[in-house]
Amino acid sequence: MSFVLDQVRRIDAQLDRVQLSNLPSVASRVSTSSSDDQSAIPSARDLTLQAAIRGLTPSSSDRNALLRPADIQTPLSALSNRPEAAASTAEGTVANKDQYETELEWLLASKATNQVYGHVLDSILGSAVRIANDLWYWEEVLGSRRYTALYSLQISPLRLWDWSSSVWSDVKARGGNFSFRGARQDAQNTVTQSWHEFYGLVRQVVKERSIAEVNKQMLSPVTRIRHELREKQKCLRKIRLRNANALGVLLGEGLANESAHGEGLATPSPEDTQQKWKASVARNVALMEAVLAKVNDLETPVDKFDTAIGELTEDDPLYTVEISDQSGVSVQPQAVAERLSRVLTLALPQYTSSTNILIQEHGKPSRIIRYWLPVTVAVLSSSTVLRILVNRKAEVIQWIQDLGATIIDFWTNWIVEPTRKVIKTIRHDEGSEVSIMSKRSLEGDRDSLERMVVDFAIENPENATDSGAPLTELQIADIRAKVREGDLTPVLKAYEKDLSKPFMGTVRGNLIRALLIQVQKTKVDVEVAMGGIDALLKSQELVFGFVGLTPGILVTYFCMRSLRSSLSEKRGTKAARKQGKMLRQLRNIDRILVDSVPTDFGELHYRDQGLLLCEVHVLRQAADKVMPVEIYREFSEEAEELCDVRIGVEKQKKVADRVRWAYARWLS
Repeated sequence: MSFVLDQVRRIDAQLDRVQLSNLPSVASRVSTSSSDDQSAIPSARDLTLQAAIRGLTPSSSDRNALLRPADIQTPLSALSNRPEAAASTAEGTVANKDQYETELEWLLASKATNQVYGHVLDSILGSAVRIANDLWYWEEVLGSRRYTALYSLQISPLRLWDWSSSVWSDVKARGGNFSFRGARQDAQNTVTQSWHEFYGLVRQVVKERSIAEVNKQMLSPVTRIRHELREKQKCLRKIRLRNANALGVLLGEGLANESAHGEGLATPSPEDTQQKWKASVARNVALMEAVLAKVNDLETPVDKFDTAIGELTEDDPLYTVEISDQSGVSVQPQAVAERLSRVLTLALPQYTSSTNILIQEHGKPSRIIRYWLPVTVAVLSSSTVLRILVNRKAEVIQWIQDLGATIIDFWTNWIVEPTRKVIKTIRHDEGSEVSIMSKRSLEGDRDSLERMVVDFAIENPENATDSGAPLTELQIADIRAKVREGDLTPVLKAYEKDLSKPFMGTVRGNLIRALLIQVQKTKVDVEVAMGGIDALLKSQELVFGFVGLTPGILVTYFCMRSLRSSLSEKRGTKAARKQGKMLRQLRNIDRILVDSVPTDFGELHYRDQGLLLCEVHVLRQAADKVMPVEIYREFSEEAEELCDVRIGVEKQKKVADRVRWAYARWLS
């Protein structure tokens, strides 16, 4: 569609330039012929024609650039319904007709012709794309014996139906109609005899057909299918050549050729330019009708297509339009509008229907034929699947619930909660500190040990001092300080004395008391060591938080990566197919340019020109789905230059080479 829209906009811009260059002469004609101010006011018909012309102008949006055929038909009917239509003379001129109104009618007919021209090009290019896709499909089927066998299985019901229908037709032609009903008294004998005759005739027909097709039976079914597919490809290529030839004729002889460089309709004199584009519009309408009538005519050989178009337009009054200095062109815009209406209502729909019939006959099978086998398997196995689901409904529901609960618990316990703990650690939240012991445990045990040692020293001063006198406050404070440093000298001295006389020490209780104090001392030492470990853990608390978060993140990452890779593989496979298709189209373009025989002017013939445009159009459509927007815009400029036949075959080859190396990333 992009090429068609470019052509339509270019032609419309050329028509506007021609009309603007002609406006001064028309304005002077209106001013000199006006005797009062009222005659200079546009009439209702002029306003209607101007509104119709604005409606036929292509919009900037690609979606609405080409109007629907019904929207084009409405302005054409307004052009035909002219109040002065009944006052025409034998020479085709209209009495009392204003020159300004005539120019508006011709401009409306020209813009309508441009729209119809775009629809015809779009229809032919659309058919070319469908044929290219079908050829690509057949080549994929022929490229693999497995695909060929699958295709044979897909069309087996149709082949069986065709064979049964041909047998039945042959049986009816030989034996006539069989009556399987008789009177009541001999009904059984009549039915039995009729069935015997029918069965014998069927066997005879089947036997004769088997003998007639004995040569085919010598080949394997896959080989016969491959031969049929090659025949379909051959027919599609012929249709493609015919459409390409038609496209080349329309581009070489139509409005696109007139406005190829923007000045094709311009002449030194505005009046000559005016008459020239009117004649060009009339000839283009006749050419479109002739091309649409002959493009799907199977009786016309492909190499005689140009001759057939010339014979069909030889006596056409629109194509053989004459230009004179006095009366201008020899046709009226109403005649152009009538032919355009006929193209829209008859020629274009007939071309579309005939092309669809040919593509349906030789193109790839419909979706029903391609997917009836999996659909049938799904329908036949649906009852078994439903029975299994119904019988194990509770288990299936429990599996789904367990799966959902597992996913939710994993996300909550291994992703959300560790993340919250890390955030609390970063914010120095007291509730998130890592600890292996109570905060006040060491202080309590140390104070208890201090009290126990001081009390023991006060009760046994002989172990704390050499004199054995009661302890002073200064001595008690010194003992407290030593206990904090881990010195238990008073207790250990008493313990050493009691060990010499353990029985007496046990009776007095000092030995047991000393042992318990040492146990408390061991407890304090253990808590000090644990405090050091606890401080070390607190210093690395953020590290442990991330260590707890890592498993959940890794599991989630690998799950998402596997899912993304599976999806990207599918997209990569599709992209690889599109790139392979683009490379194939570029190869076809190079083959067309190399194998073509240029004209005396170094340009392509109509058929090669049409083939080139079809291949470039398919290439642009494939590139639009692969390339970025900026790259595709530059690629479109290269493709447009590649389709410009007037630059010559040699320059077109250089453009193809530039496209090959400049866009190799997306083509390979």
